[in-house]
Amino acid sequence: MAVFKAFRAIRPTSEMSDKVAALPYDVMNSEEAREMVKGNPYSFLHVDKAEIDLDRDTYIYDEKVYLKAKGNLDKLVADGICIQDEKPCFYIYRQIMNSRVQTGLVGCASIDDYINNVIKKHEFTRADKEQDRINHVDYCDANTGPIFLAYRENDAIGSIISSWQTSHEPVYDFVSDGVSNTVWIIDCEETTAKLSELFGKVENLYIADGHHRCASAVKVGQKRRQQNPGYDGSEEFNFFLAVAFPKNELAIMDYNRVIKDTNGLDKDDFINALSEKFIVKETNSDKPYRPEAKHTFGMYLEKKWYKLTAKEGTFDENDPVERLDVSILQNNCITPVFNIVDPRTDKRIDFVGGIRGLEELERRCEVDMKVAFSMFPTSLDDLMAIADAGKVMPPKSTWFEPKLLSGLFIHKLK
Repeated sequence: MAVFKAFRAIRPTSEMSDKVAALPYDVMNSEEAREMVKGNPYSFLHVDKAEIDLDRDTYIYDEKVYLKAKGNLDKLVADGICIQDEKPCFYIYRQIMNSRVQTGLVGCASIDDYINNVIKKHEFTRADKEQDRINHVDYCDANTGPIFLAYRENDAIGSIISSWQTSHEPVYDFVSDGVSNTVWIIDCEETTAKLSELFGKVENLYIADGHHRCASAVKVGQKRRQQNPGYDGSEEFNFFLAVAFPKNELAIMDYNRVIKDTNGLDKDDFINALSEKFIVKETNSDKPYRPEAKHTFGMYLEKKWYKLTAKEGTFDENDPVERLDVSILQNNCITPVFNIVDPRTDKRIDFVGGIRGLEELERRCEVDMKVAFSMFPTSLDDLMAIADAGKVMPPKSTWFEPKLLSGLFIHKLK
């Protein structure tokens, strides 16, 4: 059963919350981050992407970057921009985007739950990305970006959260990039104890987003255990920052594909090759085709949209990975037709998050790509089924929106 506990967050004052809060470090590059922080010395990007405060030729994994991150974090606290709560609290974090509401509980999860697979994963991680965040957490002595967790809905937890929202005033309430962000503090010891007790009855938590940050936080915790052989398990380094959302409030957006060429095939031969595994029909519409059901795909080629439907026998419906639309497209089209075997490394394929809209697929095909595929979104049930089976998703299977902002909650490791 899951461990989820209250903690003493370092967080911005109410007046500074909208200035400190920033998008996660991994959704923009360094140059984009430099532009985003112009005129705002308080942005948390100065902590999460501290290379923006150093010379442009600084290697982004240089020790100087992590030292600068620590210095910037310490300055936010020293200047009174961020304060630490006096006692352990939970925090309700509500986001509203395009009228869709998701409300999570901010707390600390256990590194042992990650190690013992109570917290379930669905992605592989890369060593270089892990090492970057290991260094960042270690130097800052803090988890600075929350892990996005999901759990199967629990009426008792939901009731407490809802009741607290209606009976208390929020500490933060602002709009950032069109997303409403509202935070309440649960500082009642009886209520925090009850929430921890209820999470103790939740069988599993699932990483929705943040696999690299999570793995890195766990490895820093393990490192601290080695450095402190007398630890008793209550130390803060045994836990990491997370926001847990009920599954029914979350939505995964489509994660679409664009490909540079047709692997030497002319249009007729290309469509004939696709027709071996898919029913291919031109939509006869000027509008982009958005798939309306699983196992259907949109394709944009030479200024026309097509609907592709996977034929029977092209996938194993009983296998939670093979029945994913991203797997069906990869195994029956991208690998055999385009000869793109490893989409993680092949430069002929790129991925476009659904937040950019299907028009972005058309634009890419006019600029630097030849073919685009629009996808039906992966579901939370798919994600959980794969994690429960101990399997991993193909790359670029899920795109979550809205993104959890960084800087609103910081968890110190001691």
